[in-house]
Amino acid sequence: MNVLRCILVCALLVTVNIVTVNSGAVTINYVESDEDITNPDRGFYYPYTTNTSSFTALTENELVERRINAYTPFQANYTVKSSIALRHYVLDSFVNTNTLSDNFLDNVQADFNTAREAGVRLIIRFSYTITPVAGDCAAGFICPPYGDVSKQRVLAHINQLVPVLQSNSDVILGLQQGFIGTWGENYYSDHFGDPSVNGGVGYLTNQNWEDRNEVNAALLAALPVSRMLQVRYPQSKQRFLFGPNAPLSTAPLSSSNAFDQSDIARIGVHNDCFLASQDDLGTFADYGNNSSPVSQGNSATLKEYLSRDSRFTLVGGETCSDAYSPQNDCESVAGGQVLASLERYHYTYLNSDYNNEVNNDWQTGGCLSDIKKRLGYRYVLREADAPSNVSLAGSVAVRLEIENVGFAAAVNPRVLNLVLRHTVSNKYYSYPLVGANVNAQKWLAGEVSSVSARAVIGNIELGEYELLLHIADPSANGRVLERPEYSIQLANENLWEPASGFNKLNATIKVVAEDDDFLLRLLPSILPKRQAE
Repeated sequence: MNVLRCILVCALLVTVNIVTVNSGAVTINYVESDEDITNPDRGFYYPYTTNTSSFTALTENELVERRINAYTPFQANYTVKSSIALRHYVLDSFVNTNTLSDNFLDNVQADFNTAREAGVRLIIRFSYTITPVAGDCAAGFICPPYGDVSKQRVLAHINQLVPVLQSNSDVILGLQQGFIGTWGENYYSDHFGDPSVNGGVGYLTNQNWEDRNEVNAALLAALPVSRMLQVRYPQSKQRFLFGPNAPLSTAPLSSSNAFDQSDIARIGVHNDCFLASQDDLGTFADYGNNSSPVSQGNSATLKEYLSRDSRFTLVGGETCSDAYSPQNDCESVAGGQVLASLERYHYTYLNSDYNNEVNNDWQTGGCLSDIKKRLGYRYVLREADAPSNVSLAGSVAVRLEIENVGFAAAVNPRVLNLVLRHTVSNKYYSYPLVGANVNAQKWLAGEVSSVSARAVIGNIELGEYELLLHIADPSANGRVLERPEYSIQLANENLWEPASGFNKLNATIKVVAEDDDFLLRLLPSILPKRQAE
């Protein structure tokens, strides 16, 4: 501090007996947006299925087009945009061999590269057949043999997929269980138990559960630990975690374990018959074991389990039949319960392409616009506190009030960065926010989260800076950290910057030298007293 400043400070201190330091914090209020936002990791997906025997690669132009421009899905009366796609690989070339070809593995890697360039995320599924064998069996439209492969072969194939899955977390939203049964839906299976009435025993044996659990363990090990596996039935999670005799009353995931990368925190559900019947055509069925038969009368218990477990896990799927009407209609129709169900089970995504007998009813019933906006997370910034100045190499303390009006929370990790951008040069500096509630995964649906955090700034140019918030994607060692397509847009008016991926806080801060900052904070507590005198 130079002599002149010392004299000034001493004079000011003599003037008053008590000095109150004023941070100069200001409170900003924000306006909620009604926009349908194409944020990453959420919304309606577009399905891309390819057989390995006649492989068709993803194309960047098509993925980009569907992300930025509204399209009309198959037989739909509505339009959507898609930041996510389901990539289903049908391994028909490898039904009779334990070895996946290098060419196929290269094709998968090329798909991931294409998705990254296009700025989209992929839901992944592998299966061996999607072609039911028709016949005279009791199920009516699908008969054994179903066409899946042995556990040994499945495990060999998963093991070969490890490198490509591990190195591409930045383009993986989640992995569906797959592999077992027709369509990879874990039902009609030649090798893992057949609970249907097509000559099977009518339930899954303890050994069937053990075999399925071994596949799930291999899938969790193959995935990056930051990503979730989705099983087809809630009971599959219970019996993977606690064995073939796990009761339907098994406790769901709690907040204390949420997002801690343990097995219980990394398993969600994909429901491929959402609101298709009382138990969603077997999604909420009890598949039995050696001591109990299949039961579809316990769906309420499994529904309650999923409603609580899904607060912290990835849930998505598709509709498959319009027979369960009016229950699968908008609430504007007497008996309709679609919004309540999506909210109850915390849905992150749905298929835009199937079944549009159901989805079209949501358009005509007037609730599709809400579904499009609320699938997954929808974070609204209500208000924020920020200081008006900060000393060089000091810290900026902020408070953010964020309400999640979506059906779910962000399921994959995020980092919260405070960005300071110089108002003259436009040069910006990004600093991680550290403090309470900085984990966007825990901004739960239907709740307001109060973020109280600070960012320690470095040795930057003095002057005035805009404050911005960057909800960024740290996956794959920050490979897409600077990509706006992978950053989260707040659901507010006039805050989003599509070119940068930042959200403006409508606040400015002055970075001053340390001793200047002291004087700036000191003066407001003194000047009013002198004026009063």
